[in-house]
Amino acid sequence: MSVVALAGSPTSPSRSTALLRLALSRLDAGVARSEIALRELPPAALVRADLDDPAIGRARELVAAARVVVVATPIYKASYSGLLKSFLDLLPQDALQGKTVLALATGGSPAHLLALDYALKPVLAALGARHILDSVYAVDAQFAPHALHGHVAHDDVLRRLERALADAPVALRAAADADVHARDPARRIGLAA
Repeated sequence: MSVVALAGSPTSPSRSTALLRLALSRLDAGVARSEIALRELPPAALVRADLDDPAIGRARELVAAARVVVVATPIYKASYSGLLKSFLDLLPQDALQGKTVLALATGGSPAHLLALDYALKPVLAALGARHILDSVYAVDAQFAPHALHGHVAHDDVLRRLERALADAPVALRAAADADVHARDPARRIGLAA
């Protein structure tokens, strides 16, 4: 069982990437996982749809090999990031067929919540996703700044994320282990062992 996580934010640190890492931190230690920071892919290769570029090829291979795909994006002007759109355009038509998908997003206000349902989920479905877990959307105010780690999500976001992951076909951390991770910001976002 493997999980690939697509960080669709063009900035670092970002709240959407913090949310993505929080999701990854909830998985059992035995679950294989990879994070692809889309902003680190070669921009020219993304724009030109250069499928021969080694970094683009490797990212596409990771998505193809994964059983679960976690997609995180900031919401700008009621849509997911252009960076994420550029990458999704490079995937084959059936790239998400047979995979479980979790969509995560962050935005400035609750007004952008529906962007997940009306902008991102249709694209994921067009790529073959049929098992899309309940999405998790968090507003900027639901994150606390953290000097070392950038952003840490509030407990209510953590609870919604855990409910969404409960339907994923992957092992999650035991409750006691999860509680330790929830209390420690470094562990919460998956940066400590």
